[in-house]
Amino acid sequence: VQLQASGGGLVQAGGSLRLSCAASGRTLSSGTTIGWFRQTPGKEREFVAAARFRYITTYYADSVKGRFTISRDNDKNTVYLQMNSLKPEDTAVYYCAAARSIRDNVRRQAEYDYWGQGTQVTVSS
Repeated sequence: VQLQASGGGLVQAGGSLRLSCAASGRTLSSGTTIGWFRQTPGKEREFVAAARFRYITTYYADSVKGRFTISRDNDKNTVYLQMNSLKPEDTAVYYCAAARSIRDNVRRQAEYDYWGQGTQVTVSS
């Protein structure tokens, strides 16, 4: 599976962006978990959101809960991260990832088998 993240850009605080994670090479099965992570320079990559489509369950970091929404378009084999009410602290490179199965915790990077390249999100104050 190849993942292509896109949709990043520069936005003012309070604005919105929608990130896309397009999968190719294989259709995302219902058992696949898709996660979004982000990283800023000098910091570790951190969990943002994930969706376990088989169980229709979503997970969010406390810092984005209520502002970000993860969703899926089966026809396009694409997962989205809608980001509203953006804050300067949301500035980061965002990565999408796919896990064939979750062994322990969707928030752990080690659970994910495939990673896309990052897309830069910059929120100005």
